[in-house]
Amino acid sequence: LSSRLGLVTEAVEAAPGMDLYGYLVEQMTYGGKVDYVIVDEAQFLAPDQIDQLARIVDDLSLDVFAFGITTDFRTKLFPGSQRLIELADRVETLQVEAMCWCGARATHNARTVGGEMVVEGEQVVVGDVDMATEEVGYEVLCRRHHRKRMTSAAARAAALSPDVLPVTSG
Repeated sequence: LSSRLGLVTEAVEAAPGMDLYGYLVEQMTYGGKVDYVIVDEAQFLAPDQIDQLARIVDDLSLDVFAFGITTDFRTKLFPGSQRLIELADRVETLQVEAMCWCGARATHNARTVGGEMVVEGEQVVVGDVDMATEEVGYEVLCRRHHRKRMTSAAARAAALSPDVLPVTSG
């Protein structure tokens, strides 16, 4: 696992169907030292894996810190996020500097295909914010612009239009 800052550490990928509780019990049984568990992108875990995280806290007395987003590009809860909210001892919204193109706090994820925002399709499609516009990409937006389906590209296109405001001479 590595960060954009260049920090690198060992990590375990939680594959679909992986028994997280069983994995930790096995590690600890064979002398592995576990102080706490950190889960990134927790929205992609299955609900039963979230149940296993709760069991890790309750039965192994380990702290579990899970990070992720709650909703998808359609503003629907991810199953893993829903279960996490249902079971978490504490839920905190971290104030990150995610900003919509308009400067407001970004609270929603928009999926784009070919540069156009879409609101239907599979819940999980791997994309990249730096991909070419004909590919699947994602952009964070405020709720207002997500509802209006106005990405930064759509806003730029509208600003270049000579018909931005319906003004008539009178």
